Amino acid sequence: MAKRVAVIGGGTSGLTCIKCCLDEGLEPVCFETSDDIGGLWRFKEIPDPDRASIYHSLIINSSKEMMCYSDFPIPAHFPNYMHNSLIMDYFRMYAEHFHLKRHIHFQTKVLHVTPRPDFPHSGQWDVETESKDGLREKQVFDAVMVCTGHHCHPHLPLKDFPGIDMFKGKIFHSRDYKNPEEWRGKRVVVIGIGNSGGDIAVELSRMAKQVYLSTRKGSWILNRVGDNGVPSDMIFRNRMRGWLNQILPFGLINYLREKQLNKRFNHKLYGLQPAHRFSSQHATINDDLPNRILSGTVSVKPNVQEFRGSSVVFEDGTVEDDIDLVVFATGYTFSFPFLSSHVIPVSKNKVSLYKYVYPPALECPTLAVIGLIQPLGAITPVSEMQARWATRVFKELCKLPPMSAMMKDIKAKEEALAQRYVAAQRHTIEVDYIPYMDDLAQQVGARPSIPKLLLTDPRLALNIIFGPCTSYQFRLHGPGRWEGARQAILTQWDRVTEPLKTRCAPELQSQRFSYSLLFSVSVAALLSALYYSRASLHSLIADPSSLLDKIRAFVPLPVTTQ
Repeated sequence: MAKRVAVIGGGTSGLTCIKCCLDEGLEPVCFETSDDIGGLWRFKEIPDPDRASIYHSLIINSSKEMMCYSDFPIPAHFPNYMHNSLIMDYFRMYAEHFHLKRHIHFQTKVLHVTPRPDFPHSGQWDVETESKDGLREKQVFDAVMVCTGHHCHPHLPLKDFPGIDMFKGKIFHSRDYKNPEEWRGKRVVVIGIGNSGGDIAVELSRMAKQVYLSTRKGSWILNRVGDNGVPSDMIFRNRMRGWLNQILPFGLINYLREKQLNKRFNHKLYGLQPAHRFSSQHATINDDLPNRILSGTVSVKPNVQEFRGSSVVFEDGTVEDDIDLVVFATGYTFSFPFLSSHVIPVSKNKVSLYKYVYPPALECPTLAVIGLIQPLGAITPVSEMQARWATRVFKELCKLPPMSAMMKDIKAKEEALAQRYVAAQRHTIEVDYIPYMDDLAQQVGARPSIPKLLLTDPRLALNIIFGPCTSYQFRLHGPGRWEGARQAILTQWDRVTEPLKTRCAPELQSQRFSYSLLFSVSVAALLSALYYSRASLHSLIADPSSLLDKIRAFVPLPVTTQ
């Protein structure tokens, strides 16, 4: 009989876990607390408890080619940066195409996941669930995939702000923000300059009387729109750049990137420049923030020192009165309430997992955490690659190293993170996209062999080296190979340009300019030649019409009409 795998969560990671289980001949059973798929990306006016929630206007920060599942490209006519409703449409297409929803138990909460008494030998788990009707059930599973993500509990550090209890305005976390209409003409403080904080500050600034964006450290601001108008992540997430980043000094890489960002706008002048270097923080992506600062509708402020009634005092001593709303865009914490703390200990948003997937101390590798990661890139293909690896481990087709080797790897990664990033809870699960994907693909046996491709398929190899590192690359060969992967890579730019073809733009009419330029250059060259041939100067003065006749022989002059 096929091994039964419990999948906890039906969002981005849960869907691909179901699909990967089916690909490997496993029997997935997914438990989803809500009544639909999509997880974080499903907009709800009233958020579900203990899970993240998005605002109505949210648009993803990863372009469609970089965020799609590796064997199911997003339709060409979809925009490159999609609204949350279109992301849900894509998830529904994916679920329908691969028949995933039949394996999902909706409105079912997982209460307990405990190793069975014979776990050291069987690797099996008891999973207790509760349905919407209150019916409890316990089932035995051969493996468990935890897909609850890292946006679980809103982080509200109210104790860090004296006087907050006496604040007369309204306070809420960014998860509770839905739309700006309610705050028309109001004065608002947004605390935190991550992606949510930047987006909310910009949107509120179009309705509110004034928005103050408070940040402790500042941030480097990236654009969605890259050079020549193409998605910026398709320019910067490529293998050639990755190789250069490994070769060049760390300081030089930061200098070049910071110089490029400051060409768009001077971060120091706008009050956004942090003390740390570009690569030491998960950068903020926001196309509109500089415009709102320049127009005065958003004012960048330092950290909040204290609250006094309806006034907010900042650390530079400035005071803003009559504040109506404070939005805490201060991130989330995660936990696993259905697991015993000794299975996966969590402390200050830190967790020890081998390659961010496996608890190293378990006797049997039958518990995998999928999607508990913050990649410098899209999470969808990362979760998929984690799931492909995990299901191969469940089937004992891939082996994990000894516990000591796993702990050594975990410690090395923790030290590297501490050395590179500023201290923050969001940086505890940070990874670089291409190296991490290559690492997992190596475990699966699906990492593209570039030297071999250079010999057998140089066109494809050059696209892989110099083009964007899309997830199709990891379907070219090995387990899970997809016949359409090569074509998907070669046509990825076509899908980028397709939604932009909404008007046939005419070619510039530059013919008249070309003739004028050619005429001017020809006259200048002829006069120069005559200058150095003074013997001809007398004849030119005597008969200037001969010069024009010579010019007409080589350059068509405009005809004067009467």
